[in-house]
Amino acid sequence: MSYQLRREEVLDGDSLKAMLVESPARAAQAILIAAREGVLDAQALLGQILLDGQGIAQDQPLALRWFGIAAQRGHLMARNMLGRCHEHGWGCAADTTIAAGHYRVAAEAGLDWAMYNYANLLATGRGVVEDQVQALSLYRQAAELGHAKSMNLLGRYLEEGRDCPADPLAARLWYRLSAEGGDFRGQFSYATLLADEGHVDEAMSWLRRALAAGNQNFLRVSGEALNNAPHPRIRAMAGKYHQRASELAQPLG
Repeated sequence: MSYQLRREEVLDGDSLKAMLVESPARAAQAILIAAREGVLDAQALLGQILLDGQGIAQDQPLALRWFGIAAQRGHLMARNMLGRCHEHGWGCAADTTIAAGHYRVAAEAGLDWAMYNYANLLATGRGVVEDQVQALSLYRQAAELGHAKSMNLLGRYLEEGRDCPADPLAARLWYRLSAEGGDFRGQFSYATLLADEGHVDEAMSWLRRALAAGNQNFLRVSGEALNNAPHPRIRAMAGKYHQRASELAQPLG
């Protein structure tokens, strides 16, 4: 089936994103037209759907090319995605030094996701010299912009007193905000604190949310941690985490 697309529909970024949910193939057609006409957001979005294979054949090298086009024109998320491609070897050879450069540019321009990704490299010394203080600063900046994953990591630094004074109350607040913001790691962190405080019912609720959203590696590692939980109801969640991790490891039919 072919679609007759109105020009205003092609050029409206919000319409393109809505179409991705309702009709990925139609959206891909519209995004391609808009990208070729020079619509900046569409160029970045075309890179994303090519990377994901959403409504269009997956093509990582071509995704990298479109991210590069949009990044050169100042699109910060496209610049961040160039970093992701170079970090993970999507459409190019993996190179964390190049990735760090792209993340840094977008982070310095104020993009929360780039702050988070650059901080991850700084915290682990990949592609850059390890710098926990700078990593913490970037996590804090991104958290204050509302980035849920950064909120969780900021909470971890504050809980452990790593390169900053320990502040359990602030850590608890950031864990809660991360959990409420939808980050499954933040949900697990907050659940752990709630369980330690004796709020088992509330902890179980957050553990279930983390179970539903978590990826395979998170569920495997977190399941191991739950094996050692002191409360039997919390400890019983370990089996569910391991089961879900195993399900995610199975190839799709």
